[in-house]
Amino acid sequence: MQLTEVEVLRLGLDRSNNSYVVILREKGGERLLPIWIGQPEAESIVIEMSKLRRERPLTHDLCKALITGLGGSLRRIHITKVENRTYYAEMQIHRDDQIINVDARPSDSIAIALRCSAPMYAQDSLLTVMQFEDSSGEESAEAEAEPWASSPERPTVAASDEMSPEQLKQYLENLRPEDFGKFNI
Repeated sequence: MQLTEVEVLRLGLDRSNNSYVVILREKGGERLLPIWIGQPEAESIVIEMSKLRRERPLTHDLCKALITGLGGSLRRIHITKVENRTYYAEMQIHRDDQIINVDARPSDSIAIALRCSAPMYAQDSLLTVMQFEDSSGEESAEAEAEPWASSPERPTVAASDEMSPEQLKQYLENLRPEDFGKFNI
């Protein structure tokens, strides 16, 4: 199995089916992997990428605390395959000179990897060359300085802002497709 290191390029809302999509890009390359995810996972990813801190830990914060509290560390995640439109991933946890592979959804794996600063890998065959069209109409596969940022007119959240779950939900729901561009496979 050939694996390629990836990073989060963008997070957006697919208005055609009202679901969130996280776009992974190969590190140092242009191939992309879009994965449609649920709203709670999208919120968790945005919260971590924005460095927002919550009063109480979210589920993915709890997962990180469990891994480290039990003497382990997240070594890496692998997005391994897609079957029947379902993506599969596994988390590689290192503890006491052994590696434990844990089956997980890619969205959860990404949220936890971001919290643990663990590298993310995808099966090479899942990556594809896609054209990304930003809101100015120019096509590009390049990321801006903020991995989830897109156009200059997109809504912004300061890293020090505290948001309630309802405020974050409203923020995510008010993002427009043109805030993230269009994806052409």
